[in-house]
Amino acid sequence: MKYLHTMVRVADLEKSLHFYRDLLGLRELRRVDNDKARFTLVFLAAPGDDAAQIELTYNWDPEQYGIGRAFGHLAYEVDDVYALCEKLAAAGVTINRPPRDGRMAFIRSPDNISVELLQKDAALPPREPWASMPNTGTW
Repeated sequence: MKYLHTMVRVADLEKSLHFYRDLLGLRELRRVDNDKARFTLVFLAAPGDDAAQIELTYNWDPEQYGIGRAFGHLAYEVDDVYALCEKLAAAGVTINRPPRDGRMAFIRSPDNISVELLQKDAALPPREPWASMPNTGTW
């Protein structure tokens, strides 16, 4: 048995690609447009880790998607949690759980999917403004 991917439905494909590809830095591996069934699938992965993929499913006919509590979050190891959080915040992404400990942060995608960012290797030394930043919303 082999893990293949995690699928999330997205309401706005371009907004989601901006978040996952442009802001988080995932690479688009492949795309499937199905005219008959009216959907697009986009498979993304972190650079150098094609085995752990996320599949963005965009149904062309609008739907409202709720997030079930059974789904927890996506998680990515990052080289510098502070630098990525700074980049995300500058792009208007809310840092729901700031990396106060230099190790872990949580954000949400445009479709309200919780994303955990974990510092690669040892935690970075705590530093401002993150060390005293409160949580915002839920993650």
